[in-house]
Amino acid sequence: MEQAASGLAAAPAVYHPAVPPRPACVYTSCYCEENVWKLCEYIQNQNLCPLEEFYAVFISNDRKMDYHVLLLHVSRDQNFIYDLDTVLPFPCPIDTYIEEAFKSDSNITPEFRRKVRLVRADVYLKTFASDRSHMKDASGNWLKPPPLYPCIETADFKMNLDDFISMNPNVGWGSVLPLPEFVQRFGSQN
Repeated sequence: MEQAASGLAAAPAVYHPAVPPRPACVYTSCYCEENVWKLCEYIQNQNLCPLEEFYAVFISNDRKMDYHVLLLHVSRDQNFIYDLDTVLPFPCPIDTYIEEAFKSDSNITPEFRRKVRLVRADVYLKTFASDRSHMKDASGNWLKPPPLYPCIETADFKMNLDDFISMNPNVGWGSVLPLPEFVQRFGSQN
């Protein structure tokens, strides 16, 4: 307080990650939606950070050709991304993540341009369900080995992953934004 009064800027607060280091997190390759759900569950159970500061972020396009899910922490001083499938820091300051992971969509056909479905972590924990059927081939064989814990389900749903991957704002939970709008809203280097 005295530094600010004398005209010197106060030092930025030190960020304390909301989850354990990457190697200690629950992780299964190719199940990013469940990995993020498990991060949200950890944050809720530990109750060290307000859960309402966190968002599951589904990145896809209108064609649902591909998707990825990460966790966004909207903190008071700086926003952070938690992505267990990257070589970037964990957590990663959002501006670094934007610069290193998001490239321009300007050369991409419009229907393949990325959009983001932003779902509050508490809503995600209550609504997301996956029976993992999307990870089986036509014969019922696993395309990638599933997590060892039981499937995530709710009282109402056994499988609703498509509602989260969909970039139709009239479907599912949360809000849908074009990727540039997401970057503008949550990044600070604009």
